[in-house]
Amino acid sequence: MNRREFLLAAATAAVAAPALSFSGKLFAAPASSPRFLLVFLRGGYDCNNLLVPYSSDFYYESRPTLSIARPDPYNQNSALGLDSNWGLNPVLRDTIFPLWQKRQVAFVPFAGTDDLSRSHFETQDNIESGEPSSERSDYRSGFLARLSGQMTSVPSIAFTDALPLSFQGSNRDIPNISLRGNTKPVFDDRQAGILAGMYKDTTLASAAVDGLELRQTVSKELQDEMMKANRGAPNAKNFAEETQRIATMMRDQYRLGFVDVGGWDTHVNQGSTSGQLANNLDNLGKGLAAYADALGDEWNNTVVVVVSEFGRTFRENGNKGTDHGHGTVYWVLGGKVNGGRIAGSQVAVNQQSLLQNRDYPVLTNYRDMLGGLMGRMWGLSGSQLQTIFPGAKPKDLQLV
Repeated sequence: MNRREFLLAAATAAVAAPALSFSGKLFAAPASSPRFLLVFLRGGYDCNNLLVPYSSDFYYESRPTLSIARPDPYNQNSALGLDSNWGLNPVLRDTIFPLWQKRQVAFVPFAGTDDLSRSHFETQDNIESGEPSSERSDYRSGFLARLSGQMTSVPSIAFTDALPLSFQGSNRDIPNISLRGNTKPVFDDRQAGILAGMYKDTTLASAAVDGLELRQTVSKELQDEMMKANRGAPNAKNFAEETQRIATMMRDQYRLGFVDVGGWDTHVNQGSTSGQLANNLDNLGKGLAAYADALGDEWNNTVVVVVSEFGRTFRENGNKGTDHGHGTVYWVLGGKVNGGRIAGSQVAVNQQSLLQNRDYPVLTNYRDMLGGLMGRMWGLSGSQLQTIFPGAKPKDLQLV
């Protein structure tokens, strides 16, 4: 049993609560160094009702109940015009749209993978691996782990219940912490002493003490942060609360992070400016805006990329929802992001441009886009990028 396995097993056996599956001391990352957070929307979100192709008549023909009205200053439920072709879902009026106006968010449509399985699990794994879907050679190696391995001063963390595939396979200890439960200290002093004593005079004694100390420290920090954040004002729920806590740790200690958000598989009664998708987008927008706000001036040294395993069918289905698709829209946010624009290759949104007469095509491969972005952020060489994304052709979209 290695150190990570021991700590995870001990934590699971003791209590079902926020846990770090890692041992080591907390430390401060270099001040004002670049930070990167990957937000993974699991379930395949409907990008067509996030970034609305309002100049396309075909969009309105394809979505008789789900389409969002063309921009109209007298209609609060109409799309927010971004340019002459694209609009934004109005549920993001107070969160993401202000970042767009400040040129701190860009959208990359027609983005995705080369995986055509339309399987949630297969495509999610392919994205997290960072390898070509037809040439995967290591099924326990992720691209964020390989990125972390290329840099010695970029501490990494996953804000997840278990270490995600994207961070697996590294020769470095990478922590994962669940922020979905309560944040009271996991063990009191007596309990911690008993657990540490169980491993006294064994080869695991140091790991036990370090792991218990780290969990107690992080739990207290999260509890203090929540109290400070309230200050008499109501907080946005769910994802917004989570991202405020993430910001504390990313600001002070970590520079490479991963978090996932579920609930995006909208086969039935998806809705447009209200309903399941709109609620999820609203929650996500509040979370991202809260993250930017909590980072303060360090938002200028931050890049956030929002991805999903695939998009959804362009046409709505018979259940007023959408099914598994292919191409999607990625988000890139940050204080110094070259935003306020729709980036990457594009085609007219019509029936002729659909893949297999059902989905957005993929014109920007995620490995190429992320490779170009990471190359610019950290000055990585071509050989380093090939280690992270084997066989990729890094594409610099001038996002940073």
